[in-house]
Amino acid sequence: MRFNYPDTWVRDFNRLFSFELIRTDRQGARLGRLHFSRGVVETPTFMAVGTQATVKALTPAQIQETGTGIILGNTYHLMLRPGSDRIARMGGLHHFMGWSGPILTDSGGFQVFSLADARKITEEGVAFKSHIDGSSHLLSPERSMDIQRELGSDIVMAFDECAPYPCERRQAKEAMDRTHRWAERSLKHFRGGHQALFGIVQGSVYTDLRAESAQVLTQMPFDGFAVGGLSVGEPKDLMAGMLDACVPYLPTNKARYLMGVGTPVDLVNGVAAGIDMFDCVMPTRNARNGQAFTHHGTVSIKQARYAEDQAPLDEKCPCYTCRTFERAYLHHLYRAGEILSSVLMTLHNLTYYQTLMADMRRAIQADRFELYRNEILAAYAVKSEE
Repeated sequence: MRFNYPDTWVRDFNRLFSFELIRTDRQGARLGRLHFSRGVVETPTFMAVGTQATVKALTPAQIQETGTGIILGNTYHLMLRPGSDRIARMGGLHHFMGWSGPILTDSGGFQVFSLADARKITEEGVAFKSHIDGSSHLLSPERSMDIQRELGSDIVMAFDECAPYPCERRQAKEAMDRTHRWAERSLKHFRGGHQALFGIVQGSVYTDLRAESAQVLTQMPFDGFAVGGLSVGEPKDLMAGMLDACVPYLPTNKARYLMGVGTPVDLVNGVAAGIDMFDCVMPTRNARNGQAFTHHGTVSIKQARYAEDQAPLDEKCPCYTCRTFERAYLHHLYRAGEILSSVLMTLHNLTYYQTLMADMRRAIQADRFELYRNEILAAYAVKSEE
């Protein structure tokens, strides 16, 4: 299927966003830059998740301190509270939350997918009841574009349908085909300006559907492409297979984004597969649960073994937490239920993730990415501390 758009669509679309591919190594790992009206972000990059106009436990200044260049906002949550219209009246999401860097907003498709029993999918969109007060709402491609425009994000995601895992091929194809139709409607309603619009590849765990979705979407004039519908319970080898099936069909001159992924191992494997952008709640959520990611694998600070440990959380980490505090103190804070525990652990985990991405960029530049990847795989080969 080929979609033919008026030339004016492409001309009128975003002039302030671009992706610059600097280098691709022998394995396919890519070094690049995302150019925004708000600055430049080096890729591969990890986007901190700021679901409700906040990266949990951190101030914008602390987020910046971790090396984070771009964050993610949640369309579904922000449309319900405080409302995208209110955020627009407050000067847009950047001003509202005090963040001066670029912001990507998801379309809301994954969140309404996760509501399961509280939503109904039709061709028009998704009717659902709010998890906050039970009020009824309809989220459609057009409404999603309007909300994200009111939020004022720098990257807007097309509205999509995420198929569950596991699901029959028929259900996966229906969701994929609807995603393609919704992608076209998103494009038609999108206004451009300073915002870029990304399409989302679907197809569940069926390689032929993933390839088809990538081929259909890349005929449309999106500014970049995401791979969605993964990290929803499928085995890691299946996720890798889906990337192998669709990434070769994505254009080399546009950014590639793997949504909702993941662990340090997922990140290095994703970069090896040719992905440029990632997001995941794991570094922030796990931090609040007492788990740290380090150069030696995971550390569960709640464990009794750390009660009198005078070592830093990670001696290689440059973050404020590791420069200032010992594991014994972090263990005490977590056991005592102190808010500072979440702050210090989140500050560390996000710094570790951004250090990981920076190290990958340097490794690609030096043509030693595969060696670095193997170091990370070895560090996380042991069982994670719970």
